[in-house]
Amino acid sequence: MANSPDTALNPLPHLHVAVGVILRQQQGLQQVLLALRSTKQHQGGKWEFPGGKVEPGETVAAALTRELQEELAITISEAEPFMLLTHTYPERQVSLDIWLVTTFSGTPRGLEGQPLQWVNIADLATIHFPDANQPIVSKLQQQFLAGA
Repeated sequence: MANSPDTALNPLPHLHVAVGVILRQQQGLQQVLLALRSTKQHQGGKWEFPGGKVEPGETVAAALTRELQEELAITISEAEPFMLLTHTYPERQVSLDIWLVTTFSGTPRGLEGQPLQWVNIADLATIHFPDANQPIVSKLQQQFLAGA
């Protein structure tokens, strides 16, 4: 079968990603943890909210727990769904299942060699993110900076 109906309608590869918006309070300011994507990756050289691919048969919560342990050496204690979004790049479509991580144990370290930084939510607009992350930045700023 050369072209199934699904392939004809959506020929782009699809990636389902569990994303963690890891929060902390620092000197009265709400901050999030960002990781720098390797230049060898899709959208490389840009900052992102940590996370990774949801494997077949895996729940989003399990994928997020696994990815943050593998990438950052942290264990989630409390997390809640924040938003869902789909973004189409020229070469692929991504579905981002974004969770707020409000409590975790361990000290985040870039176990895959990726630089990490804590950024004030108010300063997120100055960071170079993949296009798919822009709605996350907007919602974070609306939710955490309203009335600030």
